[in-house]
Amino acid sequence: MNLLLFFILGLLVHFVFFVSIFDIYFTSPLVHGMTPQITPLLPPARRLVLFVADGLRADSLYELDENGTSRAPFIRNIILHKGSWGISHTRVPTESRPGHVALIAGFYEDVSAVAKGWKENPVEFDSLFNESKYTWSWGSPDILPMFAKGASGDHVYIHCYTAEKEDFGAQDAARLDTWVFDQVKDFFQSAKSNQSLFLKLNEEKIVLFLHLLGIDTNGHAHRPSSREYKDNIRKVDDGVKEIVSLLEDFYENDEKTAFVITSDHGMTDWGSHGAGHASETLTPLVSWGAGIRYPQQVSTQLFEDEFLKEWQLENWKRQDVNQADIAPLMASLIGVPFPLNSVGILPLDYLNNSDLFKAESMLTNALQILEQFKIKMTQKKEVTLPFLFTPFKLLSDSKQLEILGKARSYLKQKKYQDVISLCKELIHLALEGLSYYHTYNRFFLGISVVMGFIGWISFATVMIIKSHSSLTRSVVKSGKNPHYLLPCSFVVIGVLIAFFLLIQACPWTYYIYCLLPVPIWYAVLKEFQVIQDLITSLLTFSGKHSVVFLLVFTLGIEILVLSFFYRYMLTAGLITIACWPFFTQLWIQAKITSLGWTLFSLLLAVFPLLPVLGREPNITLVTGAGLLIFLISLSSFAYLWKRKSKYICEDLPVHLCQMVGVLISTYIVNSTHSSLLQKQGLPQINQIVSWAILASSLVVPLLGPTIVFQRLLSILLSLMSTYLLLSTGYEAFFPFVLSCLMLVWICMEQETLQQSGVSCTQKLTSIHFAYNMDITQFRQLHLDDIRRSFFFVFFIVTAFFGTGNIASINSFDPSSVYCFLTVFSPFMMGSLMMWKILIPFVLVMCAFEAIQVTTQLSSKSLFLIVLVISDIMALHFFFLVKDYGSWLDIGTSISHYVIVMCMTIFLVLLSGLAQLLTTKKIKLWGKTKPHFM
Repeated sequence: MNLLLFFILGLLVHFVFFVSIFDIYFTSPLVHGMTPQITPLLPPARRLVLFVADGLRADSLYELDENGTSRAPFIRNIILHKGSWGISHTRVPTESRPGHVALIAGFYEDVSAVAKGWKENPVEFDSLFNESKYTWSWGSPDILPMFAKGASGDHVYIHCYTAEKEDFGAQDAARLDTWVFDQVKDFFQSAKSNQSLFLKLNEEKIVLFLHLLGIDTNGHAHRPSSREYKDNIRKVDDGVKEIVSLLEDFYENDEKTAFVITSDHGMTDWGSHGAGHASETLTPLVSWGAGIRYPQQVSTQLFEDEFLKEWQLENWKRQDVNQADIAPLMASLIGVPFPLNSVGILPLDYLNNSDLFKAESMLTNALQILEQFKIKMTQKKEVTLPFLFTPFKLLSDSKQLEILGKARSYLKQKKYQDVISLCKELIHLALEGLSYYHTYNRFFLGISVVMGFIGWISFATVMIIKSHSSLTRSVVKSGKNPHYLLPCSFVVIGVLIAFFLLIQACPWTYYIYCLLPVPIWYAVLKEFQVIQDLITSLLTFSGKHSVVFLLVFTLGIEILVLSFFYRYMLTAGLITIACWPFFTQLWIQAKITSLGWTLFSLLLAVFPLLPVLGREPNITLVTGAGLLIFLISLSSFAYLWKRKSKYICEDLPVHLCQMVGVLISTYIVNSTHSSLLQKQGLPQINQIVSWAILASSLVVPLLGPTIVFQRLLSILLSLMSTYLLLSTGYEAFFPFVLSCLMLVWICMEQETLQQSGVSCTQKLTSIHFAYNMDITQFRQLHLDDIRRSFFFVFFIVTAFFGTGNIASINSFDPSSVYCFLTVFSPFMMGSLMMWKILIPFVLVMCAFEAIQVTTQLSSKSLFLIVLVISDIMALHFFFLVKDYGSWLDIGTSISHYVIVMCMTIFLVLLSGLAQLLTTKKIKLWGKTKPHFM
């Protein structure tokens, strides 16, 4: 098979494997067609006011400051004298959109919404706002529009500030909350002279929603421990107090207003959110007013944490809820139907109402969730063959009728507690059944993907053996065609699978997952003679030697897998790699090079041990890294000048330009940091120059010669200029240490090749990358090339996790991108952070290209082994994906698989980028002269 075609096919196959995880684990849980359920009793409140303090942690609101006073005295007074309180437990991903969807719609967001930046509706859903008679909302343009767009009719009104106001570098982010409070005051003032608006505001079943983003913005910019974050909480408390007083005056203290204040998510100590740390998932919930229970004093409370003692609230009953439970609570208070897609369970302990009202509300809650279960079961039954359909046995039709019959009977007998118990049982069974039908096809799809994975790994292995090794040369020459029965058999299998999927009305993606293994396995079995010849060849090897090699290879793969969970495994691996020369002849043959290898391996081994999260920005370290890079580049230039390289004059303008770029980047980082500390925002000139440096970083290296040493140095300097702009601390040294190790690795492989008897006497200052393009006959792969490929994969993983575990969303520090932008833009910020992660990736890829040149290998042969190793890792993580346990465990297991699949896809794409960066040359002056050996 043509290698280009093979890599295109490989890219497509891996893309399918990558997408499959979303069909298996991330399909939308929503169903449609349910009948609205409403409690048939008069509600306690005519209106609801919902305050959502974005990014507010539970401990930040409830704790007392160093003087023993609350930073939110009004809300503290509510807890002690007027209402109920507790902790709302959120779920991963702890982002603004999923949090608000859980609060207002009552279900946990479909993660496919990340493709919309958590701003748009990937699917239609019902919400409290949609069920209300009127909803008025004020706040961020990132949150409010999605509920207005999803509402039926024209009864949800939004008032947003501009997106440009969400600036992390602004003087005072609390002004976002001040804007909201001022708008609400003006709104009610205008209602006094606007008869139509006045009448609407005096209707029942209305909602007022205040989205307060200042706390979240200050947390990102200054961290939750900062004065700015804590002062913002005080301003929110003052604002809430003013709004409550305003409403009491407007409605003449009719005591028909219910108030709820909570948060969509918390925030880590280092100012990020998205993962499942307790500081992100524990948010406050305080409610008071019409229909809400007054404070309950208790002597003891059973909670595993020590928060009650820390917050000095041991004697006031704490009532924790899941975040989705707040939606049915609010619906119950104002008497609107529970949101159709809600999976929340009504927290009865918050209600100050009769037992009859609580029992009726709980029955309504149970019927609303049972409706979803019935629709989900019907949908699955309609697209499954009768003899293959396995119903959820714990909640059969007879069981449903039995529970509902008993509940209605107890209701007539006024046994309200028994009604509540039965309804809770029905809700839990219905939720379990919803999960069962939602994951109904998971095992079937998983088997299909695994078959495809194993088939692809086998196919890639056969390709390596057939085209790049000397084990099966006789087989390649014979080139026998497979028996006609083999293709006919696979055609029949494919037709049967397609027919099976067709009669079950499966989505089109299922056809891809289930049919993909068929041609892959055909391609493998077609090379039966190669496989047979390989087995014969392996049997001739020493059994002891083969077992030892297999054990070492397996151990290496497991270390790579474990490094995704424990970064210190990278340190253990690097220490082992540092000792490699001492177990070979390299220590005798090249002592200086071996010592350099050991030194830089040990230096790189330090980075995985350094703290990745919770660290404060240290611009001094970034400055030190910039100056070190400048001095190294100056020394390299002096070395080349001293050798009187004939390319030094050609490289002079480019080299000087890159040296200046490193100094400019260092200055911009310091200047921007200083400006933001003084709350003067991001200087525009800094922003323009930063983007210019980023844009030129992949072009400038192409202006210099293609000599291995000079081109690698040029790539390092260009990419380091960008990396410095994206650095906030010690990680600025990481690409430099990594590049030094890569340079020594290239020299080590040259020495290793000479041990094998292959002549390789040229130095890195004389070998051209373009030399690789001129070789017509490449040597065959040796056993040592598997070790080279493993080293490459290990260095790629080290480049990925060396300065942080990006399997956790909250590893991202927004301050990394402040040289480029400070206004909130999730995709732009995410793209810049991703490029920061990929820069060390590119450096390793370019070094690998150099190794392929210096070891006289085809530019694709080693890479085939790399793909096999990466796919074995991906298969590991596919089996480790779980949908049980804590949400942190579930999210981490899925993100590991996504990362290793992205890594494999990026390897294919970055291989092309590395070839472009190393072999191509742009000539801007004079005539281009080829420099081939």
